[in-house]
Amino acid sequence: MSRLLNSQLAVVLALSMATPAWAGACSVGSGPVRAALLELYTSEGCSSCPPADRWLGRLAAQGFSANRVVPLALHVDYWDYIGWQDRFAKPAFTARQREQAAIGFVYTPQVMLNGQDFRGWGSAARFEETVAAINRTAPRADIRLSLNQAPGKLEADIVVQLAKQEDAAVYLALYENDLSTQVKAGENSGTTLHHDYVVREWLGPYAANGKHIRQTIALKPGWKAKDSGIVAFVQNRGSGEILQALASKLCE
Repeated sequence: MSRLLNSQLAVVLALSMATPAWAGACSVGSGPVRAALLELYTSEGCSSCPPADRWLGRLAAQGFSANRVVPLALHVDYWDYIGWQDRFAKPAFTARQREQAAIGFVYTPQVMLNGQDFRGWGSAARFEETVAAINRTAPRADIRLSLNQAPGKLEADIVVQLAKQEDAAVYLALYENDLSTQVKAGENSGTTLHHDYVVREWLGPYAANGKHIRQTIALKPGWKAKDSGIVAFVQNRGSGEILQALASKLCE
């Protein structure tokens, strides 16, 4: 990316875990193509959500690699009251959805594509067209992510450079794939649901103003390193536009 300003954010993220499965080191950069950040707001208590969950899990196999689409599934908690408590749901994800849809309507399943409500996910042609248009738009941020894994912890070093001065925020999300739940109550009672890109931890917003931010997150037992990854993205605070997004599997 040309003529990048000196504005940068270095984030050191220390993650601790009870098992020694997390090990290795790797680095990745966002590159010249703007990736589309896809946020799926879903719930295990919502009967219309499983088709969207399955659609999300098939994106990579359909050619939407991480340099084109960065998917995340955020499970909301406002369906829990009808009889089934979604173990992946967090109030922070509900708050994120309401913040993103402040000028619109909150519903499930809801897809936010690069900060905008997108209801055409059921049409393969419309989704491809929209993603391609985002990919053709020059990114306004460059993200560099370095991971250093050792038994019991993961350190992530993130450097963000902005193409121009603007009010931008940086977010981090730790996600996990290949999850399933046998639902025993609520609208999906009696079914086994499968999930991918489930957000386990959400960090931010951090101002992209050169501050150094250090966070320590305890990882719960049972989380699988081989099925986990990290997403970093930069968002304009005013418009909600995603300036760039980057996803990385954990190092092998």
